[in-house]
Amino acid sequence: MRNHTAAALALAAAALFSAGAQAQAVKTQDGILVNSAGMTLYTFDKDAGGKSACNDQCAKIWPPVMAGADAKPMGDMTVITRDDGTKQWASKGKPLYTYAKDAKAGDKAGDNFKEVWHVAKP
Repeated sequence: MRNHTAAALALAAAALFSAGAQAQAVKTQDGILVNSAGMTLYTFDKDAGGKSACNDQCAKIWPPVMAGADAKPMGDMTVITRDDGTKQWASKGKPLYTYAKDAKAGDKAGDNFKEVWHVAKP
């Protein structure tokens, strides 16, 4: 019985860690917002009213910067709820995203993409 309880606790802890690992920290680097890996963050002109307009296929190309369920707003950084109920970081009310085609930290390939995606600035 003890082994089963210990195994169940270990699985629960691993599940919580995995869920937390999906949350991404946001910081300022070289005058722009980046995630914890140094990847450039972007805003989308079609987002309005603290709501993301980038879902489904769009979110595969422009992955949302996810926030943990317990994330707390700080300064210009707020948390919005996406259509699927998950949480996303926003800066000054604009939801934040990465760009799938940025290969490494510092890449900015999505800047001014179709004139509606822009590097996020603090």
